[in-house]
Amino acid sequence: MESERRILSGREKDEAAIRLLEKLQEQLRSSDASNRRRAAFNLSWMQEDGLEILKSALFGNDHITTKNAAAYGLRKMGGRMKKMALEVLKEGLKHRDSSTKQVSRNALQLLGQKVPAGSAPQKQAAKKPRIREISHERRPRVRMDTRRGIGTRRMR
Repeated sequence: MESERRILSGREKDEAAIRLLEKLQEQLRSSDASNRRRAAFNLSWMQEDGLEILKSALFGNDHITTKNAAAYGLRKMGGRMKKMALEVLKEGLKHRDSSTKQVSRNALQLLGQKVPAGSAPQKQAAKKPRIREISHERRPRVRMDTRRGIGTRRMR
């Protein structure tokens, strides 16, 4: 007996697509890195819907790991969506959130894009500890007592 595949109507297809997009959006915010990456890759194949979800994850108030996964999905977009994904990443360089700027800059560098110099992070110069001279004059001298094999301190 062969199993019959039921043909879905237009409305059922839309509902199934919405459920799938919600599931992928949830997985994009998962605590498991593998699930986040897989969801981002699957969203990269979903044209405009995937682009909107990845864009909202990148610009939203999400953890940096979610933003990294979203940038991964934007990098993996192909075809006619690649240009739009690049625009989203370039827009991320101008965002007010520093983690979004950082993730966008790294993604563009991985794609081989030129990143404007103004978007580079400002690193503060680390203060080097000063090496000070230690005076040996105030330290007591140690003398070995050869009879007992131990050291004794003698004050000058």
